[in-house]
Amino acid sequence: MNGGIDTATPRTGTGRLVLVLGGLSAVSPFAVDMYAPGFPQIVSSFGTTTAAVQFSLTSCLVGFAAGQLVLGPVSDTLGRRRLLLAGAALFAVFSVVCALAPNLAVFDLARLCQGVAGGAGIVLGRAVISDLFTGAGAARRLTALSVIGSTAPVLAPVLGGVVVGLGSWRLVFAVLAVTGMLLLAGVGSWVPESLPAHRRLPGGSRRAAAAMGRLLRRRALVGHLLVAGCGIGALFAYISGSPFVFQDGYGLSPAVYSLVFATNAVGTVLAGALFARLAGRVRLNTLLTIGVLVMALATGTLVLLLLAGVSTVPTTWICLFGATFGFGIVLPASTTIILAIGGDAPGAASGLIGGAQFLIGAAAAPLPGAAGTTTALSTAVAVLGFALVAAVALFVLARPGEGNGEPETA
Repeated sequence: MNGGIDTATPRTGTGRLVLVLGGLSAVSPFAVDMYAPGFPQIVSSFGTTTAAVQFSLTSCLVGFAAGQLVLGPVSDTLGRRRLLLAGAALFAVFSVVCALAPNLAVFDLARLCQGVAGGAGIVLGRAVISDLFTGAGAARRLTALSVIGSTAPVLAPVLGGVVVGLGSWRLVFAVLAVTGMLLLAGVGSWVPESLPAHRRLPGGSRRAAAAMGRLLRRRALVGHLLVAGCGIGALFAYISGSPFVFQDGYGLSPAVYSLVFATNAVGTVLAGALFARLAGRVRLNTLLTIGVLVMALATGTLVLLLLAGVSTVPTTWICLFGATFGFGIVLPASTTIILAIGGDAPGAASGLIGGAQFLIGAAAAPLPGAAGTTTALSTAVAVLGFALVAAVALFVLARPGEGNGEPETA
């Protein structure tokens, strides 16, 4: 990370810059699962199955992964601003296509393309912060983006439930299209080109691919990538399965389910706020370890209770609250550490974060219903599986005791 905020244009204030980048970090995760409360409506609209509708979530996640893996390193050679503008514009276009989709095939394709375009905002937002800020300033702002990115997927279905209640699932994508246009205007007005030509990597796509390969040869970075990716995998297994667990399995109304989901979203927000408060006082690797262990213990407890025949709304709710709380610590901690380890190529490092998270998330989304029926046990087992893999990656590859990615002290 080089340079400072004085590289921004005179009319670009730090607050407005972070506001727009925060919006870009939020809108793409919102696009992933804001429509989750409308899953039963979509099943009816297209005359399809639950598993087929869950695959549309996978399509979007694959798009996010591909967009970030490509655009992150490419931006190290081409710059950030024009890719951000193109991504915001195309996100709005494909959101409209989703809203008007006549059948599931068109909907799935539009979701894939929406994901690719939306990936630009996430991966390039992190890179812009790495370009413009250093040290504690960068850590604070990266934490803000990470907290936004970790809470958005949990808050999105809550807002989506309100929107679906006002109209239909198609209205969700109309809202996303309008949001994309507003963010396009925000990028045009308040986000400067943060990577001037003299600081870009020469050599085009070949050099960009080489930078990504160089980062992937760092054991600790790969370990932290797996932790971050499995954290997202656990989250999306929960998001994909929970509407069916609480509404179909426990018989909750959409309104009561929204309350359950909102409460768990608050847990993620509180965890993110706690991380931001402790990040300058407690080692990042220690916080990350705590977050992973909380996820594993909460979901492990839920699996044991369900196997023992204890399947109630309160026990399932409380355990999943613990899982989302742990996730709220894992994502900002792992993101900050990865960008520090890969600080010589921030675009490529940011792309790897997004690629790992959303590829694993894409694989995770259909798992709760893979056996044909989504139950509390199938969802809990899927979430626990990702939490355990994250724990193994943390202790075997990332090795928190080594202190990789910790900020330098004066």
